[in-house]
Amino acid sequence: MPQIDQNGRLAHLLTLDGLGAARISDLLERAAALQQGAAPAAHCRGRTVANLFFEPSTRTRASFDLAAQRLGCHVLNLDLDTSSTSKGETLLDTARTLAAMGADALVIRHKEAGVHAMLAEALPDTAILNAGEAHLNHPTQGLLDALTVRQRHADFSQLHMAIVGDLKHSRVARSAVHVFSQLGMGELRLVGPDALLPEADLPGERYTDMDAGIRDCDVVMMLRIQKERMTAGNIPDASEYVTRYGLDERRLQLARKDALVMHPGPMNRGVEISDAVADGRQAVIWKQVENGVAVRMAVIETLLAGRPA
Repeated sequence: MPQIDQNGRLAHLLTLDGLGAARISDLLERAAALQQGAAPAAHCRGRTVANLFFEPSTRTRASFDLAAQRLGCHVLNLDLDTSSTSKGETLLDTARTLAAMGADALVIRHKEAGVHAMLAEALPDTAILNAGEAHLNHPTQGLLDALTVRQRHADFSQLHMAIVGDLKHSRVARSAVHVFSQLGMGELRLVGPDALLPEADLPGERYTDMDAGIRDCDVVMMLRIQKERMTAGNIPDASEYVTRYGLDERRLQLARKDALVMHPGPMNRGVEISDAVADGRQAVIWKQVENGVAVRMAVIETLLAGRPA
């Protein structure tokens, strides 16, 4: 299902892959303008945004909720434990029900790949926003990560960035690679145990040695290690992982002097990142969270533009 409608307008946000630098930059610029006090577009007032999260979420769900409210939208947070989905209703029927009630946009997180594209195909008049899809896509996370780096570095072309951890199972990592590669990141390094590196379809130079992988980098993004995966295959256990891939103050010195430290959260402190680094002056982790609201405002505003009320 294409994200762009026949008039060239962004109709859904399913993935950043192939979205293009110009559209990505437009969204980032609008997010920055909203942060600086620009008035939200009038066309959002009174519209309805429904949040459907089929996986646990704190940051993303709260961020979308706040973003929609600040745009003047009505927000519906569906309690999936007591909704008809728990009685066997299909996701498509649930989405159709909400659309029939007047929901203008559906924000959806789901563990199955392809769900968002299916809904966009079935409900072209309702904006579908991907808030997390299997291990494949998390587009608004990628956008907020790009905005965070752009606030410190206007030109990405000379930067070196390392993404460290479980890249194979990470939708955050994939969306980060999608957005930074399209915005012209000078070098992208994918760092982690061999069993957790992504397939060859994701661009970036692979490193299994973290010291080499982060050396002289301007940006280091740490990923949450999903402990349930550490028991499978040749993945290091927690203590070995800390030794080989944990980011502490000593290891951070291998990166550039003022390198940015990023993490999408939630953090496993003492595993992938130490307290000293997470709370240190180089960390922009809470700035990422702050930027998420503005980015999601810009996305909702853009997708609702031109849609009949």
